[in-house]
Amino acid sequence: MSLGQEVKKRIKKLLCKENIFLDLKSCIKQDIIEEMIDRLFIAGLIADKEKVLESVMERENKMTTGMEHGIALPHGKTDAVDDLVVAIGLKKEGVDFDCIDHKPAKIFIMTVSPLSHTGPHIQFLAEVSKLLKEPKAREQLLTAITQEDVIKVFV
Repeated sequence: MSLGQEVKKRIKKLLCKENIFLDLKSCIKQDIIEEMIDRLFIAGLIADKEKVLESVMERENKMTTGMEHGIALPHGKTDAVDDLVVAIGLKKEGVDFDCIDHKPAKIFIMTVSPLSHTGPHIQFLAEVSKLLKEPKAREQLLTAITQEDVIKVFV
């Protein structure tokens, strides 16, 4: 269940209290995405929430990012960010996110990356997806009480 040391270091740099949301309030797909982007904006991690929302929704409208096991990986590429921005959100009751297994999504991993960078977000999503295939990791996220608990799952 552990990730490579290099990837763990990168993830540790990307995750902080300001981009981990244990208490998402929204109940529908677009609102979950907007809520996460609003919180990233408030935390000062993105400067242009409209451009970020546009890029994430454009990607979502092409094909759902709702995976299986209660996981959704909304993401977008935009010139509104200079480096990879990550957010993790939890909604323990679940939300219909058009997941491929037709079950509600409870764990949301959002990435926003610059148009000029192709690799970092793909590597991040691949490693996170690999980790979250483990039922124990998903359970630890859904029972997390603090942002530090979430970070421990990944690093």
